[in-house]
Amino acid sequence: MSVERIQQHFRDSAAVKLEALEILSMPIAAAIDTMFGALANGNRILACGNGGSAADAQRFASQLIHRFERERPGLPAVALSTDTSVMTAIADDESFEQIYAKQVRALGQPGDVLLAITASGESPNVLAAIDAAHEREMVVIALTGNGGGRTQDVLSDTDIQICVPSDRLARIQEVHLLTIHCLCDGIDAMLLGED
Repeated sequence: MSVERIQQHFRDSAAVKLEALEILSMPIAAAIDTMFGALANGNRILACGNGGSAADAQRFASQLIHRFERERPGLPAVALSTDTSVMTAIADDESFEQIYAKQVRALGQPGDVLLAITASGESPNVLAAIDAAHEREMVVIALTGNGGGRTQDVLSDTDIQICVPSDRLARIQEVHLLTIHCLCDGIDAMLLGED
């Protein structure tokens, strides 16, 4: 394995993160305010995505329910990708496209937030979940990349898109993880005060 190839991954990752710093700071701050407001009002955050984005949704939910870096009471969050019985029942009886939308319709309440994660911006089941969230009067925070894809076309004026300025899946997912850490840290800072 070429050391230069490995080092290039680090350089590329750093370059995308520095570009994202300028573009994404404001939407991330708005997302933190929105999420904290929902949690402070007794609402919860539902999160969904596919593959690595499903893992990101689970990481986000676990860091709200348990903790991020500081001890605090658990906060209500649900990763919609974790109940395989529900997901496979919906996929088998209806379609894979509905695995998140049906859960959002069942669990989502007005004032809740949907964290919709799709690196391509094109995931049909995430797009369907966004539509379901709007039906339930929820705000959507969309983590995307690759120009936003079709996701940007289904978002409302009150939704927030955090679109990574890259078309490379690995770079998008790296910035999504950093964004999730920023969201968790920001919620904790609003709840517990700055360190």
